[in-house]
Amino acid sequence: MRNFNFLLAFALLFSFEAFSQKDSVTVLDEVILTDVRLLHFSNSQVEVLKDSVLKRNGRSLTDLLQFNSGIYLKENGLRMVSSPSFRGTNASQTAVIWNGININSQLTGQVDFNTIVPINYGNVQVRKGGGSVQFGSGAIGGSIHLQDEILFNSEFENELELSYGSFDTRGLDYRTSKGSDKFAFGFGLNYRASENDYDYLGTDLQNENGDFETLNLNMNAGYKLSEKQLLKFYHQSFLGDRNFSGTLTAPSMSKYKDYNTRNLLEWNHFKNNRIHRVKFGYLYEQYKYFANKERPDFSFGQTNTFLGNYDYKISFDRIIIDAIVDINRTTGDGSSVMQATRNTVAGTLLFKHQLAENISYDLSLRREFVSDYDSPFVYALNAEYHPNEHHTIHLNASKNYRVPTFNEIYWITGAGSSGNPNILPESSYQLELGYGIQFIKWNFNWAAFYISSEDMIQWRPNDTGVWMPMNISEATNYGLEASLKYKENWGEHELVWHGGYFYTRAKNDEISKDLMYVPRHKATGNLSYAYSTWQCFYQVFYNGEVFTTSDNSEELPGYAVSNVGVSKKIQLTRNLALTSKVQLNNIWNKNYQNVAFRPMPGRNIQLNLNLNF
Repeated sequence: MRNFNFLLAFALLFSFEAFSQKDSVTVLDEVILTDVRLLHFSNSQVEVLKDSVLKRNGRSLTDLLQFNSGIYLKENGLRMVSSPSFRGTNASQTAVIWNGININSQLTGQVDFNTIVPINYGNVQVRKGGGSVQFGSGAIGGSIHLQDEILFNSEFENELELSYGSFDTRGLDYRTSKGSDKFAFGFGLNYRASENDYDYLGTDLQNENGDFETLNLNMNAGYKLSEKQLLKFYHQSFLGDRNFSGTLTAPSMSKYKDYNTRNLLEWNHFKNNRIHRVKFGYLYEQYKYFANKERPDFSFGQTNTFLGNYDYKISFDRIIIDAIVDINRTTGDGSSVMQATRNTVAGTLLFKHQLAENISYDLSLRREFVSDYDSPFVYALNAEYHPNEHHTIHLNASKNYRVPTFNEIYWITGAGSSGNPNILPESSYQLELGYGIQFIKWNFNWAAFYISSEDMIQWRPNDTGVWMPMNISEATNYGLEASLKYKENWGEHELVWHGGYFYTRAKNDEISKDLMYVPRHKATGNLSYAYSTWQCFYQVFYNGEVFTTSDNSEELPGYAVSNVGVSKKIQLTRNLALTSKVQLNNIWNKNYQNVAFRPMPGRNIQLNLNLNF
């Protein structure tokens, strides 16, 4: 009866009519350009990375976030599997949102950040803090948002980029887009290949099994059915063939092939103060792991996800209400995962109120009904206060969760490990207080956060010695983040600085020890200077020491890595421009590891030739 009442409330909301003075053009821009949940319900928690930042570090999501965020990235060698630690949480507690839908793996709960090419998107948005109400499972530490741009009434544009660098690394990128009054499309292709045979600094060893070849495809299209209706389609595919690097203590002969494809069809109807959105999506993931690449034997896993989403937003003079219903069906199987099906129905209600000219707050609620576990009821409350046009104070509190993955529930092997069908979702309670000051040339922001997590999932041996996931640990995370941006223009000169400092403590409350691979200190700095058709930049990130064992008995030392680059643009004709760039990575030849016994490359060079036409 309680479930019926909940759905009835949604039905009543959908039938509600109201009037507003909103201009239809503004509504259309909102539909085309952004996720309404980010636009209206996450303002103070979002940092947008775009333009020159994407061009500088847009080859992989790992590179982009290493130098431009407080997220700690762990790579098992250059371009191997990459996973994040956001505010001290683990990789499955960071959600990746692609055009409004959660794309974390149903098998592992993670996204490999080296399979995402951010330069294909209009921007990448980093949302800090808990977002499970808006974006579902895994958004505990934060979420990364990838948004395709669909531009109507735009010129036919093409961009071709060729690159070559150390370790016989080759790359090809092609992007094109065109928009008329009724139709728009975009297409992106990215190819990467490398021998990846860099030296392990300080030893006579070499990365002997790290070669890779990857292909990525992005496509989007939009069609105006009428003045009040818009149809959009998004597609993204990744095909990877990577040998897995060994370590300082053990060579490797392993190989990993993965294939991911995502498709999303979206219909929008807008009129005055109301917007209806209907989405249908299909996601497929598959991997094959070869313990010995010279042999045909492999293990595998795969999932198919079908999803439907209905989103209804209504705006008043000072109030915005957004109601969302999600329906998902996922099937999965593999050599170590029994065949399984998960059905999910979720309801979300978002409410925002502009209480006064300088005060606003929003309240968010979410309830899920799932076939193979009990999902918690989650909620969030955010408030913003603007004492004047330059200052902002924000406060947010939330309850968040992460659902058990297929591996954690359905894992089956004959090697002494098993899934746990009685596992509970992880949950966390969060609080954040932040302050920002903004002027024309510079802005400064800081935020303090606190996260208390329970029912954390860990793989441990049970009473009979079989390894299985269990709800054991509780954890406490807290920290402080600060960032400063400065921009100066005079004549043809432009100087831009963006830097940040991030302090994080993450403790396992069960044993009173720091969590593994969480640096207490991280800092980033990006300095760029442009004059006429020349541009140069210097960037650096610092990661403090991290513990590599749960009892904190072993650790990796801190390190700083710097890149420098210079580019020159030549306008060959009115519609044809050539840009050449030279980039030197790890210029101080730092010997470092971000995962124990897996060295990263020393100094290396990259050459780029970019043609716009």
